[in-house]
Amino acid sequence: MRDLWLFARYHVVHIDRPAWRRFFLALFALSFAFFLALYSALLRETGRLRWSFWSAVISLVLAGVVAVRVVPYLARRTALERWMIKVEFEFTREGVVYLGLIGVIAIAALNTGNNLLFIILASLLAGILVSGILSHIVLTGLELEFVLPDHIFAEQAMISRVALANQKWVFPSFSVTVEAQEDKKKSREPAGRDQTRRILDQAVYVPYVPRRAEVTQHVEMTFPRRGRYTQEGFRVSTKFPFGFLRKSRVVALTREILVLPSIKPTEEFYEILPLISGEVESHYKGRGVDLYAIRDYQEGDTSRHVDWKASAKVQQLKVREFTREDERRVVLVFDVRLSRGDEKSLAQFEKGVNFCACLAWHFYEINAQLQFMCDGLETAMTSAGEIIYPALEALALVQPRTGVVDPHRNPLERVATAARGFNIIVTSQPRGSVPTHLWGTSYLVFMDSL
Repeated sequence: MRDLWLFARYHVVHIDRPAWRRFFLALFALSFAFFLALYSALLRETGRLRWSFWSAVISLVLAGVVAVRVVPYLARRTALERWMIKVEFEFTREGVVYLGLIGVIAIAALNTGNNLLFIILASLLAGILVSGILSHIVLTGLELEFVLPDHIFAEQAMISRVALANQKWVFPSFSVTVEAQEDKKKSREPAGRDQTRRILDQAVYVPYVPRRAEVTQHVEMTFPRRGRYTQEGFRVSTKFPFGFLRKSRVVALTREILVLPSIKPTEEFYEILPLISGEVESHYKGRGVDLYAIRDYQEGDTSRHVDWKASAKVQQLKVREFTREDERRVVLVFDVRLSRGDEKSLAQFEKGVNFCACLAWHFYEINAQLQFMCDGLETAMTSAGEIIYPALEALALVQPRTGVVDPHRNPLERVATAARGFNIIVTSQPRGSVPTHLWGTSYLVFMDSL
């Protein structure tokens, strides 16, 4: 008896009170709507057409509110929960017009009692029912795959792939749209910089997906800024077959990408690059280098490397080839310190990030020996191809630091105490704050000059 009492108490305590409250309110509303419908017919027979019209309108409004607001809510708490909970629906503009037409015909049918109008009304209501069932069938059994390239650069168009697979054995899917799921938490926040940082900003339309098949759509995308982009999920929707309802379901497919800084050379880059190249060549000019080999002269070789003794011996121009390690040992340093945090300084900081990324990519293309130093990252001196993407990833996430900075984290101090190669420093600090002995072994790019 005690167990039975505990079981009964458990179920009494866990009664779904809001659902029962809505159920009884819906029952009362439908009963009142039925009474108004009968009362409307009685008023019509007595000739009071105006009161009959308004009674019929109120009856339809009550029935419509129950059908739209209460019935789906109660269905989610029954055995239909597994069938309905994953699908959301909304009426389109065409659907609203269609519902208005149904209301007009319903009022006319109730006022006149014409059987033909009731048949037309039933056919129109059946269209809504068929639209809901078919659109639900279209959305079931769909699997989504969203593929992006391994490396994505800002301001550079790239191609992503959206694959939609239909796992149903019998039915195909028609008129499916894939778009980003809106984050309700972020939509309530004030408009900010990070609010627009979602991956898929455009809808992808797939007209037809055969049964047991996969359809792939290629989408061209461009990300305007560097940084981290996240996508919490995707929404798959359809308006098939009549366009009265838009049914959608959420696919929990989380994606997170890192957009690297733009490596597209700017006018400032083309102006400064020859100066940097000249400084590097002047720094290493006259330094002893190891002889690598003596080879035949090729068009474009400089006359400084012609080996005249070997050429006279074999009666053919020979050129000395030296190891390139000492010629192109470059230390690329990006200083994250900012004296001010206003919009102009932040814009110059972004230009400095892009300029540093262009420099790193340039040394990667010429296969130079490169070391990269930034806030939180210091690579070894090695081939630029081995560190180019870690360096660009660090630049993609780097943020400016204002105020007092720890001296041990000052990249200029670390560069000044270690002679690894020729230094290229991108900084926003005043010219007088740069250590004096760095000027002879470094080329400084000040962000305010970009």
